[in-house]
Amino acid sequence: MIKVDTKIRHITKPGTNIFSDLGFDPDEAQAHEAQAQQRFDEITALKQQLMVAVSDWIDENHLKQDEAAVILKVTRPRVSDVVNQKVNKFTIDALVDMLARIGKPVRLAIG
Repeated sequence: MIKVDTKIRHITKPGTNIFSDLGFDPDEAQAHEAQAQQRFDEITALKQQLMVAVSDWIDENHLKQDEAAVILKVTRPRVSDVVNQKVNKFTIDALVDMLARIGKPVRLAIG
């Protein structure tokens, strides 16, 4: 049997720059951190936009969350998470799938 080493040797504390911990020089670490934060913000904004589209559809159709869940083929708590904009609980793919199920195609514009 192969033994896997699972010992944790280092934890980056919240609010610190992981790129500094990885050994990048301070300027490069700061640049990587800024780039990562920008990407995170862009992804979060996209998820929020998709969630608003699902929430608006629920409102426009006067659906209860359990009714929407059946149509979206997800659980009622998942619908609640969408309505309450819990972006960290969803991938973009999951949200696009929900919109496809309700006949709202998603188009991607680049640039």
